[in-house]
Amino acid sequence: MTPDVLWLAILFLLVATLYSSVGHAGASGYLAAMALIGLAPEQMRPTALALNLLVGGIGLFRFWRGGFVRWRNILPFVLASAPAAFFAAQIKLPKDSYSMLLAGVLLVAAVGVFRSAGRAETDDARAQGRRVPWIAALLAGGAIGTLSGLTGTGGAIFLTPLLLFAHWMPTREASGTSVAFVWINSLTALAGLLQSEQTLPTMLPLWLGAVAVGALIGTQLGLKWLPVRGLRHALGVVLLIAAGKLLLG
Repeated sequence: MTPDVLWLAILFLLVATLYSSVGHAGASGYLAAMALIGLAPEQMRPTALALNLLVGGIGLFRFWRGGFVRWRNILPFVLASAPAAFFAAQIKLPKDSYSMLLAGVLLVAAVGVFRSAGRAETDDARAQGRRVPWIAALLAGGAIGTLSGLTGTGGAIFLTPLLLFAHWMPTREASGTSVAFVWINSLTALAGLLQSEQTLPTMLPLWLGAVAVGALIGTQLGLKWLPVRGLRHALGVVLLIAAGKLLLG
């Protein structure tokens, strides 16, 4: 076992902890870590999505048990995003075709999330019990699913800020919705990637163990230990990491 493999396991654990606290699974963070270590490019997207599946599955179960997953609000996003992610994952685009644009969007979203943290409790009270409009959710789901497949992420980095800025649901429910969304998107995007004959690395079981530990810690933070304001700050950090990954490659 090489030092790079162990370093990746540690980085993956930290990423899974941070991301899972806000209902994400960490794909953009895993991709950044793999790029830093120099993992083979053809293995990066399928590895990130495989880790997403496990972290997202743990997060989905725990947020559902906590009462923060409402399937009626999740369904329209998933119906549009799942097929879009499957087909978009099979498309290869030059990195510069989307990196700058998406990074700019994420930076703006991060600033908005940080600014909204001070009024998080008020915003959550206003959003309690709202229903997501189906047409808007279908359109958003299709767009986010396409971005998810193209970038090798689960899509939550785009969905969670949208849910909060539109006041469609409170912070913890937005996390529960996002983790359900990211798990289904990761499954379909991974299936699309494997259709295009990309491979998984032999050290994947070790990394899966690392992210499982991180997901258990992170979901406990998101469900019990962090206040709503802290969750929004954590989300802002996640968005900044994702934007940095897109800008730096």
